Amino acid sequence: MIVKLASSGAGPAGAGFGWPRVGTHRLSPLLRFLLVGGVGLVADIALFTLMLILGLHPLLAGLAALVAATVLTWRLNRIFTFKRTGRGQRDEAVRYAAVTAAAQSTSYIVFAILASTVFAGVPQVAILVGAGVGAVVSYNGHRLFAFAPLKPCAGTLRS
Repeated sequence: MIVKLASSGAGPAGAGFGWPRVGTHRLSPLLRFLLVGGVGLVADIALFTLMLILGLHPLLAGLAALVAATVLTWRLNRIFTFKRTGRGQRDEAVRYAAVTAAAQSTSYIVFAILASTVFAGVPQVAILVGAGVGAVVSYNGHRLFAFAPLKPCAGTLRS
């Protein structure tokens, strides 16, 4: 396994700030996305379970854990998964938030329905199912919109 410290914005995912890159440049963007999602899912389930132990209602715990995991995956996807787009971080963050809102809403709705019915006894399974459905929406939305390369305007004059 190769571990490099990425000190520039160059590279497949445009990593920077000395973040370790553990051979991720050899993986497809989909696999990197799935790995980041796996890290987010582990964080989501761990936080959810901790909040249940602390006495929070499962639906509130699920929502809070989902928000925390989303912030984590935003940063990891920006560093490891997608190439630089030519947009500033603020523009990408707004696009990411829009896609993530759609994907996480889908995920949460699936979770809430299943945790309240079929998987009421094991709501962690409802998180997994919801995450799977949300992942399809998320990957395609981020690939095609949030982290899509900036396209020059059709009417732009070149000198």
